[in-house]
Order: sequence, then structure tokens, then C-alpha cells
Amino acid sequence: MPRHEYRVHDYRPPVEPRPAATILLLRDTSDGIEVLMTRRSMQASFAPGVFVFPGGAVDADDRGDTARSLSRSRETQSHEQQAFTVAAIREAFEELGVLLARLPDGSSAGQAHLDRMSRERDADFLEQIGHHGMNLAVEDVYWLCHWITDRDLPKRFDARFFVARMPADQEPVADEGETFEPVWISPRDALQRHEQGSFSMIFPTIRTLRRLAQFADVQSVLDQCVSEKPLWTSSPRGAMLRDQIERFSEHEPPYGELELIVPDGRLLHSLDWQHEKPVALLRNVMRLTAPNPGRMTGPGTNTYIIGEPEAGYLVIDPGPDLSIHVQRIAAIVGNRLKAILCTHAHPDHSPGSVELKALTGAPIFGAPSGPNFRSEWQFTPDRTLAHGERIGVAGSTLKVIHTPGHASNHLCFLLEEDALLISGDHINNGSTVVIDPPDGNMRDYLQALQGLLQEPIEYILPAHGWVLGFAHESIRQLIAHRLKREAKVLSSVKRTGGGTIDELVRAVYDDVDAIMHPVAKRSLLAHLEKLALDNQVTVSSAGHWQATH
Repeated sequence: MPRHEYRVHDYRPPVEPRPAATILLLRDTSDGIEVLMTRRSMQASFAPGVFVFPGGAVDADDRGDTARSLSRSRETQSHEQQAFTVAAIREAFEELGVLLARLPDGSSAGQAHLDRMSRERDADFLEQIGHHGMNLAVEDVYWLCHWITDRDLPKRFDARFFVARMPADQEPVADEGETFEPVWISPRDALQRHEQGSFSMIFPTIRTLRRLAQFADVQSVLDQCVSEKPLWTSSPRGAMLRDQIERFSEHEPPYGELELIVPDGRLLHSLDWQHEKPVALLRNVMRLTAPNPGRMTGPGTNTYIIGEPEAGYLVIDPGPDLSIHVQRIAAIVGNRLKAILCTHAHPDHSPGSVELKALTGAPIFGAPSGPNFRSEWQFTPDRTLAHGERIGVAGSTLKVIHTPGHASNHLCFLLEEDALLISGDHINNGSTVVIDPPDGNMRDYLQALQGLLQEPIEYILPAHGWVLGFAHESIRQLIAHRLKREAKVLSSVKRTGGGTIDELVRAVYDDVDAIMHPVAKRSLLAHLEKLALDNQVTVSSAGHWQATH
């Protein structure tokens, strides 16, 4: 983990979340799934006035022996899961008058049984279930997902979201105290009305509906939940973006950056890209983004400045030949720059090193470009760095890791004390790295990724995009993505009988905008060359690729 003394902000423990349960009651219609939602009271202490699924906090009775004895559950449901499920069933009854229960003969409780129950505040739900000889239909309720309220909020819940079919002959009736206006609505309609401003919802509800919208019917939802594990778990993080609070889940590009800079979740970080001033990631790590945004560079090339004012700095990737950017770097480091490090020789990464050296006198470190590198981009550093060598500044140590693939001379730098990997173009956030033969090599690229899994990395600082968290998981996903694309290449070659690069790119990259196909052809060639090394394909002198068997 990054050193606490180098965190940008002092840590303040978030409010402890309270265990809670929520239930999505579903029904099939001719137009697809509908879900039962209700509007919270304007006086509610949490999310007033918004449309939600029924739910609330888990109480002691939900965990007790009585609840367990009155529950018909699956053998695979743990005692903990049963308690949350009981809470969800109870909340559905208290808020909307929906009863998920079974009679002694196993049949479902209907409206007639529901009419015998009292929803008054002083009525004991479990006592009534036992009195009327019913059992809670815990076995009919499935765990869908797990949401933990954002860390910056003053009231937080550790909430499990469940799904169940709506009983066929019951009609929801709001309690008119905590909830109002029960409504059956399709996920897509709810999301559309929210966008139009007529159906207010909070982040977890919106994201859950987006996932629910992918299912064709109720049974397909339930079938996905039979493992007794949530389909996803998330504790979102917020930040300012375009003068508004935006929230993000773990799989989204900004999440790792927010976790690194503000681990306690407070809204202290802006995600807006700007090029005039550096962004402090840690007190010893700054990012200054070059003003060269584009289709291949995203918001621009990230320059990383490692060190402290008194002890000096290292600069990694001074960027393209843009004097205004180089001068901004020089203004930050002054006469305290120890060395300029370049991850590789592409024109958006290393050319700025020439002017920065002239301004500061600092030497240029890196690896020389290879024999197959484009002649106009040739790069020869003042000092060649070796794989495994270490460079120190201001109590920080950078380990040099040779990571060929995107470029034969590509290097990553691991800030060992803080477990940060400055990844250059080997790993980017939000885009796939182009592998461009002959200097680029797909087999080398995948092997280098596998090598990074052996390093103690917590966060990845890419050349383009925000900081990536869950470093090893992100690398594994990247490897899986490349291997999935490779399998598609081989399948397309076999299915079509083979073809030229121009012919194959349309089949292999049919999920990519055609405007990107000229770039995609470079990585396609890299995949084919790797498959040729693996004896899976061959190529004729006319450039026709075909399967070997």
C-alpha cells in the first residue's frame, strides 16, 4: 500500500454502514420484465423523495431463532443470508403490503391470507406469521447484488439486494408513511424517465436497473442467482466532474484514482482534465498531462514527477515536442531534476526530453530503440537502463522493468515503497494498447504482462487516463481480453478460410468502429504473427493468412 505519510489528504474514517436488505419484486409482461418501485417520503433521513425498491435495516428479530424456525429456505442459503432475506421479506410487507409466505401445504399465501395480517407499527410481523400457520418463503428469494453506501455520505448501509417473483394475486399498497406511489415499471422506462427528470433515483438503483434491463424475463434473472453469491458487489466513490458530483463503481475508469487520492471517499478530488497545473496523486507523485488530446492519446500524455522539493525529482515521460508542456515541467522541478526517464520512444512520450534536458541539465535515461523501430523516431538515451536496476530519489525507489511488446524498448517503473507502477503505454486506462509489428510483438507483450503479475503492484499510473486500481486484477483482465481477441482471430481465419489483413479486420474487429480499423490492423497483424509462432496459422507470399489445420 502507498505510505500513509505521503497521502494527499489526512484519513477520516467513514461512518460505519448498517446492515440492510432490499428486494426487487419482479413480474413478466408482454413487453418484458417489470419491477415494483415506490417513492420514499420527503421526510426520510436517507434519499428523501426518490423512487426505490422496498427495503430497510436488518434488525435483531430478523437474525433470531424465531425467524429461522419460520423460514422455508434452501439448503445452500447460509444463516447470514437467511437473516438478510427475512429482513427483505419483512420490509416488502411493511412498506408495500406484499407477503412472501407459504402455507403448510407448500402453496403460496394469497390476498386472503394477507388481509388477516396487520401492518400497524406495533404489530409483530413474525408473531403474525406463526399465528396464521405460515412460513416465510425464503427459498423463493435470491441474492442479486451487494451495495455498500458511498463513504462520503453521513448515513450508510451495507445492503444486499434480493429478487423474487411478485405473488400472482396480490396488489401492492404503500404504507403512506415511509413510502408512497407504488408503481410497476420496466427498467428501461425507469431509466428513461430518470434521464428526463421525472423519476428521481439514486446511484445504486440506477446501476441495478441497468443490469436488470439486460434480462428477457424473470426466470432468466433467477437462474443467474442460483450460486447464492451476488452478481456484483460495489461501494461507489464520488468526485467532482464538470462542476457536478459523479459517482463510479469499481469497474469504471476513475475508481482507482479516487481510491488512491481520497481513500476515505470524501469529495475532495476533481476528475476534470487540465494541462496547466499538476495533479498530486501522492505527496511525492505528481501527474502533469500534456495538451495533446486525441483518438490515440485520450486526454493527453501523462508526465509523472516523482520526488520532493528539497531532495529533488525524477521526471517520467516528458511527452511530445510541445514547448509549453516542457516549460511547465521545468517550472515545477526547477534546478532539482536528477534525471529524465522515458518509458519508450514513441513521439508522444520521449521528444520533450530534449528540451527538458536543455532547460535543466538533467540526463536522459531509458532504453535505445530497436532495429525495427521507425527511423524518424529513433531514440538513444544518455544512459541505458537495465531490467531490474533501481533509481532512487527523495526516499523513493524506482525499479526498472523491461516490458517489450508495444515497443521493443518499452520500460515500466515500479515505485516500490508505494506499490505504484508507472506503466507508460504497456497498460492504459480506458483504451487498448496498439501492438504494431515489426517492433511491436504480441507474444512479448503478453509475457511482459504475466511478468508484472509477479510484482507487488497496488495501482497502475498509465500514460493515458486516470490511475487504475486493483492492479493484478486489471492485468489479468487485460490478458484475458487479448487472448479472447486472439481466439476470435483464429476462429475467423478458420470460419472464412482465411484472407488478407484487410479482409480479416472486418470480421475480427466487427465490435469496433470502422474508423479505427486502420489502427486495429496493426494489432491484428501482431495476433496473426503470434499465432504463426504457435503453429496455428501460416501466411502466403501474397499476404493470405490461413489456418494450419
